[in-house]
Amino acid sequence: MLFQKNSGRVGAFAALAVTVALVATGCAAGDDGGDGGGGGDSGNLAITFLPKNLGNAYFDTSDKGGETAIEEFGGTYAEVGPSEASPDAQVSYINTLTQQGVGGIVVSANDPTAICDALNEARDNGVKVVTFDSDTDVECRDIFINQATSEGIAKIQVDLIAEQIGDEGEIAILSATANATNQNAWIDLMKEDLAANHPNITLVDTVYGDDDDQTSFDKTAALLQTHPNLKGIISPTTVGIAAAARYLQTSEFKGTVALTGLGTPNQMRDYVEDGTVTAFALWNPADLGYLAAYAAKALIEGDITGEVGDEFSAGELGDFTVEEDGTVLLGDPYTFDADNIGEFDF
Repeated sequence: MLFQKNSGRVGAFAALAVTVALVATGCAAGDDGGDGGGGGDSGNLAITFLPKNLGNAYFDTSDKGGETAIEEFGGTYAEVGPSEASPDAQVSYINTLTQQGVGGIVVSANDPTAICDALNEARDNGVKVVTFDSDTDVECRDIFINQATSEGIAKIQVDLIAEQIGDEGEIAILSATANATNQNAWIDLMKEDLAANHPNITLVDTVYGDDDDQTSFDKTAALLQTHPNLKGIISPTTVGIAAAARYLQTSEFKGTVALTGLGTPNQMRDYVEDGTVTAFALWNPADLGYLAAYAAKALIEGDITGEVGDEFSAGELGDFTVEEDGTVLLGDPYTFDADNIGEFDF
């Protein structure tokens, strides 16, 4: 559901207005009576989203998509999470949700292993675990909802920066946290792509803004001071790209240093319209949350177990099949630029 103002559907993108980021706290499930309580109950559609951190525009949107799906199939939605995206910050929330007996947890992992013990304890108690956006180790969850292939995400960002800097010069990467599995996989693949296909582009630095706006802003400033010949920055994180764009917009580097990466249209609109950013990419985070919620439902109800070849329906998005390592693929990333950004609202 990539969201368009005219409510039309473009390819796989369905119209939906995302206007309010809900931060729901409190219990995600009711008491253990009837069909509503107790992990492992096929009627327990109490599903809680646990993003990397609260107050993050990307996860506000993805979790809103999950809420939409859960409302469609009559489950109970909640969102909990830490204020900062640190490796161990999610553990206490998982433990609490296990004690509450939710039916499912949908989590974007800050670290591939740090939350594994807590997740496996939840699973031992009948809670279904879906990871999305950033995966854990395979043995710690039931299903991973992959926003796009790592290869596709890496390639589109390299292609965009190469086009914007004339396929030569120094670039840097402004990432999220150093332990983020998705970020690190993309960065490794970007390095491979650059080495194989862009010999005149030199990656001079990779820095981490910890998915924090001010830290990412400061890291951008430091990059430009440290590397005076820098021609471009790739930021594969919605927090990072917006912070970097905000720095560039009012600096001497506007129009001379290219910026691309992964962002949302509403977040990046002003920067594209005033020429700070030429183009960037993203899948639809609301679709990601929507699909993750339906995957949790299918696991809870026993329609799938996470085995290769399992199939389930995800409402407006259609049917999906579980692939190797319990992965479900949402689709390809999409490029936003001045010609199309005005058509989207999310």
